[in-house]
Amino acid sequence: MEPRIVPPAPQDAGRPSRIADVLVPLALDQAYSYSVPPHLDLREGDVVRVPLGPRETAGVVWALHDGAGGRGNLKSVIGPADAAPLSDKFRQFVDWVARYTLAPRGMVLRMALRTPEQDKPERVAIGVRLAGPPPGRLTPARAKAIAAAQGGLVHRKSALAEAAGVSVAVIDGLVDEGTFEAVAVLPPPVAARPDPAFAATTLSDDQTKAADALRASVASGAFSVTLLEGVTGSGKTEVYFEAVAEAVRMGRQTLILVPEIALTAQFLDRFAARFGVRPAEWHSGIAGRRRERTFAAVASGEALVVAGARSALFLPFKNLSLAVVDEEHEAAYKQEDGVHYHARDMAVVRGRIESAAVVLASATPSVESRVNAASGRYADLRLPSRFGGRTLPRLTAVDMRRDAPPRGKWLSPPLIRAVGETLERGEQALLYLNRRGYAPLTLCRSCGHRFQCPNCTAWLVEHRFRRALMCHHCGHLERRPESCPECGTVDCLAACGPGVERLAEEVAETFPNARPLVLSSDMPGGTERLRRELESVAKGEFSVVIGTQLVAKGHNFPFLSLVGVVDADLGLASGDPRAGERTFQLLQQVTGRAGRGDVAGRALLQTFQPDHPVMTALLSGDVERFYAEEIAIRREAELPPFGRLAALVVSADDRPPAEQHARALARAAEPPPGVMVLGPAEAPVAVVRGRHRFRLLVKTPRAFDLQRWLREWLARAPKTTGGVRVAVDVDPQSFL
Repeated sequence: MEPRIVPPAPQDAGRPSRIADVLVPLALDQAYSYSVPPHLDLREGDVVRVPLGPRETAGVVWALHDGAGGRGNLKSVIGPADAAPLSDKFRQFVDWVARYTLAPRGMVLRMALRTPEQDKPERVAIGVRLAGPPPGRLTPARAKAIAAAQGGLVHRKSALAEAAGVSVAVIDGLVDEGTFEAVAVLPPPVAARPDPAFAATTLSDDQTKAADALRASVASGAFSVTLLEGVTGSGKTEVYFEAVAEAVRMGRQTLILVPEIALTAQFLDRFAARFGVRPAEWHSGIAGRRRERTFAAVASGEALVVAGARSALFLPFKNLSLAVVDEEHEAAYKQEDGVHYHARDMAVVRGRIESAAVVLASATPSVESRVNAASGRYADLRLPSRFGGRTLPRLTAVDMRRDAPPRGKWLSPPLIRAVGETLERGEQALLYLNRRGYAPLTLCRSCGHRFQCPNCTAWLVEHRFRRALMCHHCGHLERRPESCPECGTVDCLAACGPGVERLAEEVAETFPNARPLVLSSDMPGGTERLRRELESVAKGEFSVVIGTQLVAKGHNFPFLSLVGVVDADLGLASGDPRAGERTFQLLQQVTGRAGRGDVAGRALLQTFQPDHPVMTALLSGDVERFYAEEIAIRREAELPPFGRLAALVVSADDRPPAEQHARALARAAEPPPGVMVLGPAEAPVAVVRGRHRFRLLVKTPRAFDLQRWLREWLARAPKTTGGVRVAVDVDPQSFL
């Protein structure tokens, strides 16, 4: 950003003409006042450098005041920072999120503010091109490399070596000889303009009606929220792409949120097939100079479409006209640390502030969105059938009370038969178990010792591929010993229960000719490996896929005809009030991966509770019955969306101070009629990362001003001391 500097008038010398209230990206709620040097022409929203204690930091001018009356000996703004200013609407959004979540405004700003020095330099790719005479010693390999480089184009070394059929060392030798010159390869643009007419999609009648409605919402330029609900494989993405195309035609911006980074690659390919280019990306895997360039392109309006994780919600869009929340029911949209916000709900808020259309897309919408659609707050669009006349998978329960697997095994005889038949036909099978690793518990058969995390009240999960025991709460990792650390007995450790790695072992024993693949978010190789493996599955390169909930999220595997759910009851025993809803959504989504190609799909659910309401709803296909029953239960209990919840988690390095402060907090509550304060009680996971945790839960009527009362309560409560912390989570999604 070019600083706006005006020559100081003689009468202004030494006297501040204005005062700027600057909000800094720290855990502070108030803005600090600074005098504005007369030669700086600052405006509200400008990013500036200011002194803060002994150091210098970036901040945003939140307000400007006349400094004629004087405000004491204020420090001065140092100057403008090299960053795009934040618009009035965006600053209004930051204020709204802070008020709603009870987070300090500075912490919300921290998610939204980026300056170049925050990012490490982007790695510069080096290419080569033909630039000099042939080398003195022209070997056959060098001749092939020179022939492949004709034309004066810049090639990446690895690509040129592959094209010529030589090693990279040959290319390096020609650079040393002066035949090739090394040049920096320009990074790809972050924001090429999508072409709405690049590859128009043929839509079904239901899709066309829904697409017309979404296009009209975008064209109106007014705020609206639409729930786009369609069965798995119904073509929801193609429908909202038509709304994206309308926004691009208008020259306005679109934000598309996806719940997982691993979903991004497949989504980007689908977007490019429709619009000719990929959208700009924003997630934790985008770093360095590329992140900075993307941020600037969004702020300038150059990036017309951005696809990303929940953090993309805090990008400074110049003219946002459409926000899409794909798989809107996903719990991954809730941030569980720092600022506790739900990206789906905040997308609706940002849409209202920006006068933008908001689309919430899902095959299994949240109860909250369903109720809002039924009440008329949201428009409701339905896609009741799969695209192209394909049928939904046929679901069958395997009653584990009658068809139990052999001792020490986890696949029932009916599921084994179904997998065998699928493989004989040359089709793919997916075995789903939402447990990472090899086994959730390791114990000593001699003395009963159980391996527990030293930092958390949680068992260590065995990861046999890594030969390690790992805590899934804090990341603690230790080598799996050969003997028991308690009694010293050798070869006595037993793995209890299955994880996906153990299932893979059973699949290899049962189907020795199968090509199995384990898909889990914690496998070595990170996001890039996951992307490659998902692409391989989509191409049919693996015959049996064993996966966690990662495989349930929006993937399209055209060769997959069978899904086996190994433990369909896994989520039902939770104390979470949304346990039934989440189990239904997850199982509906994962079974919906089957039969999306040319082959009909089927799914088997291994369960000990085939008569559970969730199971009967899934097996019957009666989605409306499930939602009606779940909504009735919520209404009767006055749980969200018919009531409000807030969680307060008190934590400390030791148990006594955490418990004492939690009890003092409860005594200071003074709840008014209709408001319930439950607790304090030790959290189900009592210790996480060495901090002891106690929870209080607040339950109020829907119309109650929860945030105002929480602020008054916290103001009455004793101040935290000695490392005690209180975290507030409005609308909690996790109850651990």
